[in-house]
Amino acid sequence: MRALHLTSHESPPALSELPVPQPGPGQIGVRIGACGLNFADLLMMQGRYQDTPPLPFTLGMEIAGTVETLGEGVTGLAPGDRVAVYGGRDGLAEYGVFDATRAVRMPESMSLEDAAAFQIAYGTSHLALDHRARLQPGETLLVLGAAGGVGLTAVEIGKLLGARVIACARGAEKLEVARAAGADHLIDARTEDIREAVLALGGADVVYDAVGGDQFTAAFRSARPEARILTIGFASGEVPQIKANHLLVKNLTVMGLYWGGYLTFRPEALTGSLATLFGWYAEGRIKPHISHVLPLDRAMEGMELLRSRASTGKVVIRIPG
Repeated sequence: MRALHLTSHESPPALSELPVPQPGPGQIGVRIGACGLNFADLLMMQGRYQDTPPLPFTLGMEIAGTVETLGEGVTGLAPGDRVAVYGGRDGLAEYGVFDATRAVRMPESMSLEDAAAFQIAYGTSHLALDHRARLQPGETLLVLGAAGGVGLTAVEIGKLLGARVIACARGAEKLEVARAAGADHLIDARTEDIREAVLALGGADVVYDAVGGDQFTAAFRSARPEARILTIGFASGEVPQIKANHLLVKNLTVMGLYWGGYLTFRPEALTGSLATLFGWYAEGRIKPHISHVLPLDRAMEGMELLRSRASTGKVVIRIPG
């Protein structure tokens, strides 16, 4: 089978021919139809992600496909079932083996591309806003990186939870994508002073930050007393440093959200969130925004779209069978 395989953190991954893996006990073998790309894939290539597997490995964190084989002891799934899986790796390949407990049946109406773009982006934003920050109707939510893979879902979910949403992104084209997702107010990070613009709108009760760097600092300074600030990621490449005395003065709370971590210490929170999200999809209340769909042999072009911030929403790699 073909797979985008990484053998060194000093050189790019290559499309390689590998044996088709066979499932062991508790696992399923999946014919992969689509794989969603994530910023974490870029960090894994550099060996900088918190869950980077040991070399060599195949990239690709979340997939959608069809169950082909079952390992010993697997129940509740059958060959032919269409599933979405967060495997954390091994997704950019024609076949993959994953723990059966990580497989979720897709709604009948869901395409493979939508399913591959769904779990991490929507799961991150839903757990962050609903479970961690306890976003309330009528509160003001500021989303940094609002046209990106997770940021755009934060705009959607923030509106579904009843918040007033301020979307911050770079350029008119990206801001229009955020507006279409439901944003009430738009801030152009290229040309506007984020702090001044947010304060002019009354400040933020919750900040959703997947960017870090100077944008975090500006958002921090525009937060209302008792605001909750969610650190989701650092697409700017700069991890912000927080002065504890500033937290004290404004009674602020800063909280981290690593979606994949819930699989190890509180999986029921993650699975319950996904059940809610898949239900919303089936009801037509949410739908992934996918700016690019590329074939497997152009997967590195997709990675570059993420690195250069040239995409909006998600980039998905289609793997035809």
